[in-house]
Amino acid sequence: MREIAIDTPLGRIAGLHAGDAGSPKVLALHGWLDNAASFLPLAPHLPGIELVAIDMPGHGRSAHLPPGADYSFAGALANLLDVADALGWQRFAVLGHSMGGAIGSLLAAACPGRVTRLLAIEAIGTLAETVEQTVPRLREALAAQRALRDKRLRVFPDIDSAVRARQFASRVPGSGLGEAEVRLLVARGLRAVDGGYEWSSDQRLTLPTLVRMTEPQVESLLAGIDCPVRAIFADPAQPYLADDLRRRRTHCLPRGEMIVLPGGHHLHMQQPAEVAAAIGDFLRED
Repeated sequence: MREIAIDTPLGRIAGLHAGDAGSPKVLALHGWLDNAASFLPLAPHLPGIELVAIDMPGHGRSAHLPPGADYSFAGALANLLDVADALGWQRFAVLGHSMGGAIGSLLAAACPGRVTRLLAIEAIGTLAETVEQTVPRLREALAAQRALRDKRLRVFPDIDSAVRARQFASRVPGSGLGEAEVRLLVARGLRAVDGGYEWSSDQRLTLPTLVRMTEPQVESLLAGIDCPVRAIFADPAQPYLADDLRRRRTHCLPRGEMIVLPGGHHLHMQQPAEVAAAIGDFLRED
């Protein structure tokens, strides 16, 4: 994949490009605190498409949102359309992992005239909240915003130290991140500073979400996606999206199907050939 830069009203969006113009166009959206390198292992297994994997705003080498702005999923949609416009893409498929799959779900529902297909890995719809948690979440998130102003980024003396820190942070059940995959993400997620390296991602990405949809809202969103959707999930399921919930959500899709593969949350990085086989011709179909 070759490096590209896309100028948008927000600023420069960095990305990686593979394939030839004239092939079906696919916009790839990575997970939370990952970056476009998330798709490096999978890309060679997806022939016959033109693939652009971007660093989402605030991630990797892309521009951050201006001061005072909030990294909401719904807020990301306008920037994604700006990216597609800058690429000259009127219609395109979306390939999303985790957060990217959630944002891709919103984009597919909101823009049926532009999104032709959605391939979601380890996500379908957004994380939901009960009505009773609305006010506590809002209070907690606003307090966290105010506290972040005095926080300083950690400086790592070398890249290996950053790799070890990311590995430690990923030691949760089902993360599926090995050192090789972590190193890909870290190499794209650092910037050089005096004394070493620091994360290039915007600290505001670590803040709690101010407001979340309720589960009925998520299901209504999914029911409004007109295009074909294929959701690929890992077994065992993530705690925040239990197997019964992800099956119920997939059932809400008018043209949806679900595939479950053994693996961890980043299965598209650790077992790209198996994930590509599950994708099949889905992204190449009209």
